[in-house]
Amino acid sequence: MDNKQLLFLSKISEILAKELDTFELTQELKTSLSEYKALNSIRLYVYDSVTNTIRDCADSWSIVEDSSSIYQAFDNINGEDFILNGKAYKLPQKISEVSFKLNSLFMPIIKNEKLFGLIDIEFEENTSVNMEFLFLMKIFASQVSLKLQNIVLNEQSKINVEFHDSMKNIAKIIETQYELNYIVPLIGEMLDRFITDHLIYVFLKQEGDFKLVWPKACKDERIYEALEQIKPETEYLLLNNDKIGAFPLISEEGDISGCIVARSTLDALSKRDISYLEQLTRQSAITINRANSYSKILQYATIDALTNLNNRRQFELRLGQEIATTKRQNNPLCAMMIDIDFFKKVNDTYGHASGDAVLRGVAGIIKSALRESDIPSRYGGEEFAVLLPYTHIEEAKIVGERLRKAVESTPIEINSEETDIKSINVTISMGLAEFNKSETGEELFERADKALYNAKESGRNKVCVI
Repeated sequence: MDNKQLLFLSKISEILAKELDTFELTQELKTSLSEYKALNSIRLYVYDSVTNTIRDCADSWSIVEDSSSIYQAFDNINGEDFILNGKAYKLPQKISEVSFKLNSLFMPIIKNEKLFGLIDIEFEENTSVNMEFLFLMKIFASQVSLKLQNIVLNEQSKINVEFHDSMKNIAKIIETQYELNYIVPLIGEMLDRFITDHLIYVFLKQEGDFKLVWPKACKDERIYEALEQIKPETEYLLLNNDKIGAFPLISEEGDISGCIVARSTLDALSKRDISYLEQLTRQSAITINRANSYSKILQYATIDALTNLNNRRQFELRLGQEIATTKRQNNPLCAMMIDIDFFKKVNDTYGHASGDAVLRGVAGIIKSALRESDIPSRYGGEEFAVLLPYTHIEEAKIVGERLRKAVESTPIEINSEETDIKSINVTISMGLAEFNKSETGEELFERADKALYNAKESGRNKVCVI
């Protein structure tokens, strides 16, 4: 082996010692090999035994189309050392002086004596090589094989960690939340982040029909056709060449309480995807069932467990009482709707435990900024509702601005495993309306909610009056 060959192998060893993703690895291998022989491209392919497909390592692990010549090369190279210009070839025991023109070269990647992948090299037309070069390429393929196996193993380990984190996070939601309209979107977001190759839809069964809860829209009629076929004994249902999968949520009584659907326009669900979705759906069903149970227990309670403010049921009861008092005594009354700005971003960036800390922190600021006679409540999710008895709208605007500034200027302590940040600042948007005797309490808060919408649409962190 001459100095040029030794230098080439030394460079390859240095590349393989680096922390690279498969795209970077492919680019650096191409650069080094190009210095030795003129070539057009180099590609790395791995066989996925779970999906029975070949994946392009440098192209985000995308699945190679069935019609590709790569599949034929996989079949033809089995047991051989190379495919040279389309023909399978096995190295002789001794190096001869034979030289020839080379356009394309496939080399096997072996794991546990089985074909694991392929290295595909396209040379410039009629590149001249000899037998020494082929022996060198066999060493090169052996080095790359070990690196690629480690990358694939690390990728799989990362997926397993993310799966267990998703399971744990779905289970933990119920520690502080029990409102389905709040926790189901959280579950949908967690599933969507984990099953990245498919769109996720979450349906709940209400009054005998499936209602889409997350995301806001689903226009694929095939999904609704799948829902009609779901039965309590159905483990899961696959449609459209396995590109749509429906996984029922089962209640404690054994009835269908909802369904999680995964949909893709490109790839079929793999056996691995199906296994993950089955387990995630079971954990989601447990969380939703517990939320339903807690909700039944707490439906007669008056205090929200997370914020220690009035819950929505108590708020609606107090609203009726204050409307009656206002009409009877002819006193002023104002309504305030509050929303934490970009609350979803807080959850996504710092985790849901930090989101709960923000809810508690904002609730505490609201309570401390109001009078004893004011009635603050958690309305749902990141929204708060406040009744301001004996208050005209101009006074309410002063209270609202004071509250908005207090939230904006007060750091809120968070407990996040995802960052070293100990506290964050958030802002709120607010809508105000004053009661007039021709409307109901519901209409009063509809106007306050519309004012809140205007505040959010016009830039957030402001108070709007309607």
